[in-house]
Amino acid sequence: MYEKKIVIKVGTNVMTNKNNRIVRPVLRSLVSQIAELYEQDIITVLVSSGSAIAGREVLGKSKIEDPTQRRQVYSAIGQPRMMRLYYNIFQDYGLKCAQVLPTKRDFNPGVHRENMINCYEGLLSEGVIPIANEDDAVSVTMSMFSDNDELATLVANLLNADMLIILTDIDGLYTGHPEDDETKLLQDVHVDDNIDKYIAESGKKEGEGRGGMASKMDYAKQAASNNIPTYIANGKTENIILDIVAGKAVGTKVSL
Repeated sequence: MYEKKIVIKVGTNVMTNKNNRIVRPVLRSLVSQIAELYEQDIITVLVSSGSAIAGREVLGKSKIEDPTQRRQVYSAIGQPRMMRLYYNIFQDYGLKCAQVLPTKRDFNPGVHRENMINCYEGLLSEGVIPIANEDDAVSVTMSMFSDNDELATLVANLLNADMLIILTDIDGLYTGHPEDDETKLLQDVHVDDNIDKYIAESGKKEGEGRGGMASKMDYAKQAASNNIPTYIANGKTENIILDIVAGKAVGTKVSL
């Protein structure tokens, strides 16, 4: 039986290059670290973006004009491709993975929520790594998460996780623009800290993740409020997950 369970969210910008193509070595590095944690009796729930990008790689430029329908099509095509990639890599490390595709309404109190808890706990008890992503093929309007940062937070709260790690393409929350010489990385943030002045949203291209730093910090504080230490860190940094779990001073930690 595992000693700890952590939720790891990997964003689209972590797993893609500047041409918006899935970078397989990044996925392999991610799985390699999850496998090493598994050997330490730490089991992981992975919340992974990437289905829309993967769908675009297969379909190419779509003729569909409606952006919502286009996203649904890309995601429906890309989700099995993402799972195939993950399945093969996890298999290389002797691990099994499974797919969980919730919508926001599944987290409302009731039968759906209880069924989801049973599914997760059953998978974890068998040593299977659940891979969660929003069911973008059917999630529209009110049933949508704001982004996978929200999904990861909900999953962490649902399972009373010991830790939440949100991986993005920067090292964490800075006091200014990351490229400015005087900018510093904020390594420790508390739930009651006022950090609005440090947060700036940036535009995104189609197919990239919906969440910016404001979203990440908002949901990180929500998880931390439930006594789940949450880290925002650069998913492209070597062994970043192992370093966080080992307690090294990397990324931005959000706590009570």
